Amino acid sequence: MNLRAILHIIAISLMAFSFASCSNETKTTSKLLMDSELKTTHIETVVFGLGCFWGAEKRFSQLPGVVDVISGYADGVGVNADYKTITQRKNRFNPNNHAEVIQVSYNPDQVSLTVLLQDFFEQHDPTQLNQQGNDIGTQYRSIILVADQAQITLAENVAAQYQTLLTEAGLGQITTQIKLIDTFYPAEEYHQDYLVKNPNGYCPDHSTGVVFSPADKVEKKDNSPILTGQHIVVIDSEFCPYCDKFKADVSNDYQGSIPMHFRRASQLDGLTITSPTWATPTILFMENGVEKFGIQGYVNATQFYKALGYFKLGNSEAFNVAFTEGTDSRFCKQYEIFKNTPDGLFIDKVSGAALFDTRDRFDSGTGWLSFTKAIDDSVYYKQDNRFGMKRLEIRAKKSDIHLGHKFNDGPNGQPRYCINATVLEFKARS
Repeated sequence: MNLRAILHIIAISLMAFSFASCSNETKTTSKLLMDSELKTTHIETVVFGLGCFWGAEKRFSQLPGVVDVISGYADGVGVNADYKTITQRKNRFNPNNHAEVIQVSYNPDQVSLTVLLQDFFEQHDPTQLNQQGNDIGTQYRSIILVADQAQITLAENVAAQYQTLLTEAGLGQITTQIKLIDTFYPAEEYHQDYLVKNPNGYCPDHSTGVVFSPADKVEKKDNSPILTGQHIVVIDSEFCPYCDKFKADVSNDYQGSIPMHFRRASQLDGLTITSPTWATPTILFMENGVEKFGIQGYVNATQFYKALGYFKLGNSEAFNVAFTEGTDSRFCKQYEIFKNTPDGLFIDKVSGAALFDTRDRFDSGTGWLSFTKAIDDSVYYKQDNRFGMKRLEIRAKKSDIHLGHKFNDGPNGQPRYCINATVLEFKARS
């Protein structure tokens, strides 16, 4: 099975997810007033447009001092403030179209408008005109909408400071519009807290990596170890629920032999990357510092390990056994190596999880590795009625690879776990 086929299998199992079709519905502004404590607190608001509002809402909502964030529309003239209208073809490049924006309510005693403005510039690429990455059109324009002239002056000063930093970094001119707010229209309800409601997908990160304070700049990473051998690089972001989900579902329990590294998009110096780096998470499979292939967006454990399996095993007998439910040849080379190992554990060749113990191994004379049991909670079973037989298939719980079959003809009435040696690695007991 070639790489194109593997990636196609992975891709069709992922949710169709496009930030270019960022959709929208109504969240009432009464949320802020429902909290009686806030009624007596001095709360101010500012409106930001920095591309698709899903990720912007999530990131700003997690900043200290921010009380509430609402997705919505603003700065349009003669255009209805709803998603159906602003996404019509005729309005895509209409300068009077509404922008996708967020209304940020904050406590100025806890966070200043200056800090919020700095975060605004740092969280996207303000040099892009009517665009953020693949999201193209006037609805995605970079814009700041404030309450009075003093705030306009403040925003212009922060923008000038950021322009100096961008110029020093060799980047272009800021296109951000700075205006007085007229009317803010809350978006449709299904857009509010969108990333919380929809746990699959990826978060767009269009930030330039240029920050205001040197102390807050993204830490440089030593990528020299990635330049030799096989490695996995995961591009993540500080405020990305899909990254958190990938860590919880996959990487926190990863035990594989290929090292996994987490990097921000601005921490890839020295690596040869061909995939876009603005979507998080993006999983890159690297060899000698060069990307072999990558996957944008969240993937679950089964999808990740299938991609990793192809990366590690290639178009081999082991891959065929693990992912297309093939079978080792009797008395294969790997079997001859593994049938008389020292005391230790047999581990999943893909995930690194322990599966079988040499203390449960026995010689069945069949030409396949045989065990009386698996390590607790390491495998699961499926009925296999292929080839006119009724068998119980054994699969690795973590990576979901095919291991073999379970029979009832083991020694002293015990089961016989008939296991393919090519999908295993051996680790001596320490």
